[in-house]
Amino acid sequence: MLVTDNRTIAHLDLDTFFVSVERLRNTQLQQKPIIIGGLSDRGVVASCSYETRFFGVHAGMPMKMARQLCSEAIVLRGDMEAYSDYSNKVTQVIADKAPLYEKASIDEHYLDVSGMDKFVGTWKWTNELRSTIMKETGLPISFGLSVNKTVSKIATGQAKPNGALQVCQAEVKPFLAPLSIRKIPGVGQKNYHLLRNMGIPTIEVLTMIPVEMMQKVLGKEGVHIWEKANGIDRAPVVPYSEQKSISTEQTFATDTTDLALLNSLLVSMTEGLAYDLRQQGKLAGCITVKIRYANFDTHTQQISIPYNASDHILIRKAKELFQKLYNRRLLIRLLGVRLSNLVQGFQQIDLFEDTTQLASLYQAMDKIRHRYGGEAVKRAVGV
Repeated sequence: MLVTDNRTIAHLDLDTFFVSVERLRNTQLQQKPIIIGGLSDRGVVASCSYETRFFGVHAGMPMKMARQLCSEAIVLRGDMEAYSDYSNKVTQVIADKAPLYEKASIDEHYLDVSGMDKFVGTWKWTNELRSTIMKETGLPISFGLSVNKTVSKIATGQAKPNGALQVCQAEVKPFLAPLSIRKIPGVGQKNYHLLRNMGIPTIEVLTMIPVEMMQKVLGKEGVHIWEKANGIDRAPVVPYSEQKSISTEQTFATDTTDLALLNSLLVSMTEGLAYDLRQQGKLAGCITVKIRYANFDTHTQQISIPYNASDHILIRKAKELFQKLYNRRLLIRLLGVRLSNLVQGFQQIDLFEDTTQLASLYQAMDKIRHRYGGEAVKRAVGV
């Protein structure tokens, strides 16, 4: 569905979310340089405080390099379960008050507050919501308020840390013009360097480039980037209740109690769903296993999980659920797996326990699957 920019969209983003949660749990960490990620030198930085960013530390950096850049930093393994819990607390506050909201990732939400000026005013209402979130969760949060998702998200970035900024329709182009093209959502390292090599350092310069040239250089993606640079974004706020789950199930030709077969299929199905999640740039917050017995009795078991899209974590949870469900005295007719509570995110590995080697392995396997199909690489137990 395409919509016009005659709207008011708020973007709320929790500041250095993982670090903020850790500081809530341990007040002695306030104002200190914090790095969260794998503890070994082979680990990866998942998040870091503003104090460490001054030294050049950033998410995704090898832990060994981060330690060298900021030797004074306190390194924490992190607790994705705790972060997921706090994320859900924030979502609940928003759900209780917002007319229409979308949970875009573990630490950010979009709200469509169009028309609220008739009542209390969008700026006042969003500020009050921000204050309520901070009061009830203790977490610092910033927001941007503007005509669409892109401009409101960029405004949030400019408002950080722990601030707020409104950009009205007439102010959109003057606001965007001096900013680096890095500020445009969706411009990654590759496209950033390509555009810089074309002599495009700022959003203002990008708006002067003919859209046809952007399409020729970057295809449809180039058109989207050009539109965002011009303050155009028709994407609607998608109601969180409409977030889709992904699932798969298989009915057996012959009812079975073959545990080897069931285990193999469970692994294969979960592995496939995890790959689909990563391809969509999403994370799951809940996993469900479904069993239908030969007598057509159907049972499900589900569990909330820390947001992730990692095969090894999801497979382990699926096996635990299967063990709780399985009745050895009955033949099984159908087996299914479903991943739900989906949010945007590109956490392809559990950065708190895995190494750069595992990150590279995931990336290599996904590249092979993307090129040759989802069945090209599978765990042996799932074959």
